[in-house]
Amino acid sequence: MRVVIAEDSVLLREGIVRLLEEQGCVVVAAVGDGDALLKAVAAERPDVCVVDVRMPPTFTDEGLRAALVIREQFAEIGVLVLSQYVEERYASELIGGNPDGVGYLLKDRVADVDQFVEALRRVADGGAALDPEVISQLLVRSRRVDPLAVLSPREQDVLRAMAEGRSNAGIAQALVVGEGAVEKHISSIFLKLKLSPADGEHRRVLAVLKFLGA
Repeated sequence: MRVVIAEDSVLLREGIVRLLEEQGCVVVAAVGDGDALLKAVAAERPDVCVVDVRMPPTFTDEGLRAALVIREQFAEIGVLVLSQYVEERYASELIGGNPDGVGYLLKDRVADVDQFVEALRRVADGGAALDPEVISQLLVRSRRVDPLAVLSPREQDVLRAMAEGRSNAGIAQALVVGEGAVEKHISSIFLKLKLSPADGEHRRVLAVLKFLGA
């Protein structure tokens, strides 16, 4: 198994190199930033890459962006991302509905050599290796429901105008519709957001609060 490693910490990078070589892997390149990773992948065409999410120069998402490029341009190459923490947006973007040949592990997992190498081999073979904590947090994220998703685009425009403090007449003027249409949209908003007439005049405020919360 031919591997490219991208990790800005020299100590961790060299540690992973030694660990993998002791397990019979061939480390064809070990680099410290995203640009060097992409060059190494293009030159070496490894079976799999081990990539840190945060690398120079900004230490935000350089590794992830490089991993996404690899996924797009070299689909046959596995990508195993290592991160200090579970970063949901990055994990979701990387997996992108197709977990084949991709892994996302917390760096703590590297300490378990057998588990780490097994995960790397699985990714290299086109399988997936997702940290249990990553799966748990992505499941939680998937259960979050946008309360405004039930509204039509026009209803969302009306609610947005309500949040700006506009009256029905002001909303009608801003959206170039009649006041009657605005009233119908507002009634529909109340219904879809399950704000009953019992809430009285507070329904308008409650609807705006749901908008701000979303």
